[in-house]
Amino acid sequence: MSQVLVLVDHIDGAVRKTTLELLAIAQRLGEPAAVFIGKGFENAAGTLAEYGASVAYQVEGEGLEDYLVLPKAEALAQVVEQAAPAAVLIPSSTEGKEIAARLAIKIGSGLITDAVEVEAGDNGPVTTQSVFAAGFAVRARVTTGIPVITVKPNSAAPQAISDAPATPEVITVQVTISDLAKTAKIVERRPKEKSGRPDLSEAAIVVSGGRGTNGDFGPVEAFADAVGAAVGASRAAVDAGWYPHSNQVGQTGKQVSPQLYVANGISGAIQHRAGMQTSKTIVAINKDAEAPIFELVDFGVVGDLFKVLPQATEEVLKRKG
Repeated sequence: MSQVLVLVDHIDGAVRKTTLELLAIAQRLGEPAAVFIGKGFENAAGTLAEYGASVAYQVEGEGLEDYLVLPKAEALAQVVEQAAPAAVLIPSSTEGKEIAARLAIKIGSGLITDAVEVEAGDNGPVTTQSVFAAGFAVRARVTTGIPVITVKPNSAAPQAISDAPATPEVITVQVTISDLAKTAKIVERRPKEKSGRPDLSEAAIVVSGGRGTNGDFGPVEAFADAVGAAVGASRAAVDAGWYPHSNQVGQTGKQVSPQLYVANGISGAIQHRAGMQTSKTIVAINKDAEAPIFELVDFGVVGDLFKVLPQATEEVLKRKG
């Protein structure tokens, strides 16, 4: 059985949920093999094995974490050359998609981004993408080279292996990065200020606010905290200075794919829909019954978010006891 490489997304060895989801997908396609770049492998090894990685490529080399994107793409290309895998899976983040694009060019392979489903096919992995504001589902496969695929968060459920070994088989790969990869150097790192809420890109529930909040995100945040959700915002709300750009959901912001997306006071312009169209269940609250967002939702409430959300929050808290 051929290996399926999964690029590990981690912070000092703390493996992020997106990686566990990719390992679950890799199990469908072949033998999952993790590619770990950076520090903290000893902290990650047990988790990687538990979720299906029978092999882990521990990449070592000078300058891998000192520069932007290119070193990881070059390192991954060297691992691909050594492993000759059936496919390469990468988280569909901003960095992940750039790494994937550069990798595909380096190894002469086709690339598919933002997949929401990956299945085994007779001629290699078959992906599903949701496009044009969820108006179409596109099934595709790579026809040239080793498939490079980026997968959106929440596209699969992590699957722990009951009889998994304590650690995967470790293959150390020494890589050398080019001078070209050293042209954009990281000069400072600062921990992100913690809000106590889940990461927007990975959250199972996202509650967003738009122009209809008039700048008051209090009800949106209260409901989000009640259900353990991340808080998002439309471009209109961000442009007005009501919420940070890092929380923007949409074509020019973050693309999310949670189990539940709750849109409050958001009209549903195509740019916003492009960032949340793959959500499994969509709920919208808007005073305008003709708002485009209602064309996309599973459940819609025509009403004032300042009246509806507090009632929903109260009911959630009551049921939580």
